[in-house]
Amino acid sequence: MAKKQFKAESKKLLDMMINSIYTHKEIFLREIISNASDAIDKLCYLSLTDENVGMERGDFKIRIDVDKEKRLITVSDNGIGMTKEELEQNLGVIARSGSLRFKDGLEEDEQENAAIDIIGQFGVGFYSSFMVSDEVTVITKAYGSDQAYKWVSTGTDGYTITETEKEKVGTDVIMHIKEDADGEKYSTYLENWKIMMLVRKYSDYVRWPIVMDVEHNELVETGETDENGKPKTKMENTWVEETINSMVPIWQRSRQEATDEECIEFYKDKYKDNDDPLAVIRVNAEGLISYRAMLFIPSKTPQSYYTRESEPGLELYSSGVMIMDKCTDLLPDCYAFCRGVVDAPDLSLNISRETLQHDRQLKLIASNLGKKVKAELKKLMKNDREKYEKFYKNFGQVMRLGVISEYGEKVDEIKDLLLYNVSEEKMVSLQEYVDAMPAEQEKIYYACGDNMKRLMSLPQTEQLRQKGYDILYMFSQYDEYFVDTMKSYADKPFCNIAVEDLGLETEEQKQETEKQQEEAKDLLAFVKETLGDAIERAQLSHKLVSGAVCLSTEGGVTLEMERYFRAMPGTPEHFRAIRILEFNGNHPAYLAMKEAFEAGDKERAADIAKILHCQALLIAGEPLDDPAAYTELVCKFI
Repeated sequence: MAKKQFKAESKKLLDMMINSIYTHKEIFLREIISNASDAIDKLCYLSLTDENVGMERGDFKIRIDVDKEKRLITVSDNGIGMTKEELEQNLGVIARSGSLRFKDGLEEDEQENAAIDIIGQFGVGFYSSFMVSDEVTVITKAYGSDQAYKWVSTGTDGYTITETEKEKVGTDVIMHIKEDADGEKYSTYLENWKIMMLVRKYSDYVRWPIVMDVEHNELVETGETDENGKPKTKMENTWVEETINSMVPIWQRSRQEATDEECIEFYKDKYKDNDDPLAVIRVNAEGLISYRAMLFIPSKTPQSYYTRESEPGLELYSSGVMIMDKCTDLLPDCYAFCRGVVDAPDLSLNISRETLQHDRQLKLIASNLGKKVKAELKKLMKNDREKYEKFYKNFGQVMRLGVISEYGEKVDEIKDLLLYNVSEEKMVSLQEYVDAMPAEQEKIYYACGDNMKRLMSLPQTEQLRQKGYDILYMFSQYDEYFVDTMKSYADKPFCNIAVEDLGLETEEQKQETEKQQEEAKDLLAFVKETLGDAIERAQLSHKLVSGAVCLSTEGGVTLEMERYFRAMPGTPEHFRAIRILEFNGNHPAYLAMKEAFEAGDKERAADIAKILHCQALLIAGEPLDDPAAYTELVCKFI
């Protein structure tokens, strides 16, 4: 029979499909199995109304055979099969989907009643077989037909269709695997273990049994006896047909069919975690988009979590077929620590079924799942605070980093989940902080730094502690960004004690400070002249109680921000905080400097100013430009 040419645009199109559309060659088996599953779905649907089908649901299956010597992989189904015309239409016209056309031909109520869940939405999946095969043969016999047909193609040069013999209804796809070449080890696909691995990876939850012969080593008797009269035995290889897919995933089962304990065991086995997850979240959503999901919140950070090998993302399935093993769009980044699966049969997949065409569907799923995770974490915070604090120590940084990566859009998503230390032993949420505020307290006070002891020893904290006001101690490099984004919480503005006015002075105190400031303007100008560009200005402070000096900033850049960006390569040198040196006008050290200045001893006054500036830097956690000079100055006064 003369060879026919493909009816799609050109050979170039087929060549593109074979070589460009799919990311991984190994998905060819997923596509062929999906087509086989669709064929069985169609015949199973017909059997509901046509008693002549003569098959029950338990009779349907997909079989895989491997002939290593002949380099053949055969995928067979006992589904509806194809007529000659359907062969022409489905395999002769690229990107034509018989499966989708079948589903579209059903009325809406018929689809619901028949529970049709067609996988093969595109007619290109079959051609993925040419990524690993140099010849593909399809032998098929349609239900209701006495004649079988053989379709053969070696790729872009076209195909032939001839009559052939086939005893039963169904389709066999026979792939002749390419020889190894150009670094590609096609022979790997002829190994039984590889076929089983691909089935379990991509098609484990196809609804029909996928069977193949599996080799077993068994101890059998030889029929002879030894000198003691005992039967002799030997190891013998036997091949047994086994179902190699699970068919019904645990996330598709109801709570009655799969207990939480079974879900936990699934989690521990799948993710190789010896510890139970903190929570199991099950979702069965119906509406604009229907999907099922099973999420797990781990109880601890995996050892590899912060390495490049550990990528976030949920597994994405469509009708039991794995589409992506790491889909990062199914959850907000702030919940990237979650593990689990999402099965959404209605997703608009692209032509290769490897990515998605419309992110609106994903955004809807991500938004819904984010709400579920947040609700679960809030419940854990309320009902088991110890567990939540343990979780927060493990994953609080992940949540905050996730918000930063989304440019602050999700700050409101997690603000109620944040915890901060108010002492070395106690952590509180923002809501708990506000609830515990004295009636007269108007601001939420916080301090940012790298450790608790340094922050608690800041001189700016003394006045607040005397008032009985708690301070939120923030150690994450992202917290300042958070606070700057939120501005306030529960109508209470945030106040950085190292930068802003604490708002504790009375009008009389403010007037007194302004008066002292005016009286000391010459001394403060001298301090500025002495320290040069190290500070923007010097001023008297109303924040200090017993401390002599502190360093504050003004403008949009704080010392913490400067430290963060200074550690990043490429940050301009001029990116720095505007430093203000604040003095306690009643402290003996300041009074000594004032006395020396007024007595005309400018050298002594300058030395005291330099010492106090260095002390302010040390208190603020900043390095000294010249530690040796500082020690010499201190020794000079001893």
